[in-house]
Amino acid sequence: MRIVLVGPPGAGKGTQAAFLAENLSIPHISTGDIFRANISQGTPLGRQAQEYMHAGQLVPDEVTIGMATDRMNEEDAAGGFLLDGFPRNITQAQALDSYLQDSGEKLDAVLDLEVPEDEVVRRIAGRRICRNDSSHVFHAEYGPPTREGVCDHCGGELYQREDDREETVRKRLAIYHSETEPIIDHYKAQGLVTTISALGEISEVTERAMRALNRD
Repeated sequence: MRIVLVGPPGAGKGTQAAFLAENLSIPHISTGDIFRANISQGTPLGRQAQEYMHAGQLVPDEVTIGMATDRMNEEDAAGGFLLDGFPRNITQAQALDSYLQDSGEKLDAVLDLEVPEDEVVRRIAGRRICRNDSSHVFHAEYGPPTREGVCDHCGGELYQREDDREETVRKRLAIYHSETEPIIDHYKAQGLVTTISALGEISEVTERAMRALNRD
């Protein structure tokens, strides 16, 4: 299967992508992973991306598209893949359409994870990270530490990342609405979109997604 996973920040795309890819035995292709791999390996596209990032600029679509295309051409993706974070806008969606058409392939489904905006803000703005170890993550409401502001694991100070502040989250949501949401209509016109609620337990959301793919 060839699947695109889309949804706002805080919808749990990365978590669901990992579960779905494992259940479907296809690779989870994440934009973040692609960027990190190309930069760490020093590929020409990775070097280009790093130059823009160091300059505080957005990486151009053609660089992102090139990285995604290279990854989809790898052997493990020959039988299908799950895309997480790509395409991010209409230009990238059209490039994916062209790539698939040229390859004689097609998308099987686009899963749209739906979460109310206020819930997105609660999920992200409530995160607290340990200064000693960023893998120690708590949530002010859903998974608080035993002592406020103190990591249960090592006693380190917990803090809120700048990216997790409410005003920043709302700006990220505004960008999502203006740049990424239009790809949903793009794929609805192709009859590919199923919208599922991303509220509830992780396993519940995964079950909804698998039912949407007729793989329950």
